Amino acid sequence: MKTYISILRGINVGGKKKILMADLKKLYEILGFSNVQTYIQSGNIIFDYQNTENHNNKIDLQEIQQNISQQIANKISEQYDFQVPVIIRNIEEMESCIKNNPFIGKYADLDKFHVSFLSQKPTESNIDELNDKAKEGYFGDDEYLILGKEVYLYCPNGYGITKLSNNFLENKLKVIATTRNWKTVNELLRIAK
Repeated sequence: MKTYISILRGINVGGKKKILMADLKKLYEILGFSNVQTYIQSGNIIFDYQNTENHNNKIDLQEIQQNISQQIANKISEQYDFQVPVIIRNIEEMESCIKNNPFIGKYADLDKFHVSFLSQKPTESNIDELNDKAKEGYFGDDEYLILGKEVYLYCPNGYGITKLSNNFLENKLKVIATTRNWKTVNELLRIAK
């Protein structure tokens, strides 16, 4: 049994793609996940999953997480008739995410920290394209650093007005992105543990 955190992109935002958390919890249970817990209304679900694949073969963690993600996305589409990208992390990945935040110690205001979770590692050429925008001063006071499948954000004027939005990151990096504030990131790990 392994604990996972699923981070859904774009539900319950501005009255669109509305899913009650109690209904989402039931949906996960129908899929066979256990100890399902939700956190706030923006699509954060912690759950346990027992992988039933042959343990004699080396099981690729990335493959398992993509499979789980696809199962959840398919069930949401079937039940609600709209698409919702689902990004999965395990406890070790969330611990690493928190430990590796480059802005801790550099800035004191934790409310200005966010993490954009990516569906996969972006290519170097797509990262270079984003970095070129930064060199042009396109992001103003906002700072970012891409480490693996996370984009760490420091938005001193607030995330609501940053140009480093999910849509922008997806457009430049060519991967799915969904963002959570630093408090939520830490709370998801706390619940998962």
